[in-house]
This record gives sequence, structure tokens and C-alpha cells, in this order.
Amino acid sequence: MEQARIAWAVTGSGHYIEECIELMLTLDNVDLYLSQAGEEVLKMYGIQINDLRDKVRVYRDKAASAPPVGLFYKDYYQCLVLAPTTSNTIAKCVLGIADSLVTNLFSQAGKCRIPNIVYPCDIAPEMETTAPSGKVMVYPRKIDLEATNKIRDFEYTTVVESVSELETALKQQLS
Repeated sequence: MEQARIAWAVTGSGHYIEECIELMLTLDNVDLYLSQAGEEVLKMYGIQINDLRDKVRVYRDKAASAPPVGLFYKDYYQCLVLAPTTSNTIAKCVLGIADSLVTNLFSQAGKCRIPNIVYPCDIAPEMETTAPSGKVMVYPRKIDLEATNKIRDFEYTTVVESVSELETALKQQLS
């Protein structure tokens, strides 16, 4: 059997997306899952999906039932990474809503007891983030911060607050 792979999901957040993609491309055996908003954001940051296809398998959110999630039931993945992750996706995951490719991945990984690493875009009341034009300040709402705190308590879930923490958590997971 092929070595277990990493499922990496990108949502519509631009929060250090270039650094997240750079980190992803240093890894072997990665499948990239893109929400519809994730595809849009990659384009906004000048990241071409066809260029990524040379290095990773790419799955796009095009089917209502999210067929690729079945791979979690076949020990195909050793972990799921959601990086970066919008407050919308975090809120849906916290509420158990699995109505898109990425929220289905999170749900099924949890049901299969597959560890996941989540890098939310809303982690502090005041923070610097990346926009296509450069660094900007954002002020996440109380409800977004509450959802980020709730997802920290989920089984098999590690929440990271920076790309360096993401890299460390990945190294621990893969060792």
C-alpha cells in the first residue's frame, strides 16, 4: 500500500496563505482540497492551481456529496490540515455542519479518529494578516474568537496560531 497521505484543505482565507502553500509544497504525499472560496483566494494571491497540480493532487468542491471524503475510511490519510481556515468554516465545523467539501473533510476525519491541524484566520482580538495588497490589521468579532476557542476542545484537533506552529505540529504528526 502507498504511504498514508496528508489531506490539506484551503478555504477562503488569505491569512498567510502564501506561506501555508509554501509549507505544503515541502511535503510529500499531499492531496490539496479546495473550497470554492479557496480557489478564488488562490487566484487573488497569484497562486495558479495548474502549477500546484504539478506537485500535489488537487480536489475541487464540485460535488454535493463530497465523494473524496470516503478515503478517510480506507486509512488513506494520516492527517488533515485546514490551513488557512476562515471563520465561516470554523463556525460550521464547531456546529457540526458538513455541507461543503472542507467541512465534510473535517467531519469525516473526526469520525475516523484521524488527527487534524487547524490554522484559523481569527485567533486574537487584534491581529495582522495578509491581503493581496500586503499586510493589514483585522479585528475579529467576539463570535469568531469564541468559535476558534470551541474548536480547540474537539477530539483529534490541534489548533495552531502561526505558520511556524503549523510546521511544528506537522513535524510532530508525521514523526
